[in-house]
Amino acid sequence: MGAIEDLVHFWPEPHFREKVATAFASEAAWLRTALAAAQVEHVGSTAIPGSLTKGDLDIQVRVRPVEFAAAERLLLVRYRRNTGSTPQEGFAAFEKPGSTPPIGVQLTAIGGEVDVFWRFRDVLLLRPDLVREYDALKRWFEGKPMADYRAAKDAFFDRLRGTAEFDRVRAGPPDG
Repeated sequence: MGAIEDLVHFWPEPHFREKVATAFASEAAWLRTALAAAQVEHVGSTAIPGSLTKGDLDIQVRVRPVEFAAAERLLLVRYRRNTGSTPQEGFAAFEKPGSTPPIGVQLTAIGGEVDVFWRFRDVLLLRPDLVREYDALKRWFEGKPMADYRAAKDAFFDRLRGTAEFDRVRAGPPDG
């Protein structure tokens, strides 16, 4: 008998808005104190008003490449490494065990290959048609295996890289 599959479920973002805003304020305050030069961005579906979401809080912490190793060590004080993410140059993923809502932190080197989470957020904020398409994808995978959803989500975000908006937001998010 195989392992029980992790199934994915979605709810409207407003259901989580207050709890996520409070959690982001708390985590961002700690992150900005611990890593004064970092840019701290609320990313993921809870950053897209009215979208469907799993209800988790995703935070991107952007640091200069020369600060990456020190920032990675410092984040291990508050978070544990997310072993479900593939480590890459200039990228490390963390999670905060037992947090409500669940909290994920993506540390990226500014300008690196994986420094894209904020850009995906900004493209979706600019393109309601893409939010509707992404929500339709989520509806299709409601109650289905998380691994299948993640593969489809990755393909969707690969397509977002080809949009004119993705190129336009290249300059970077405002200082946060």
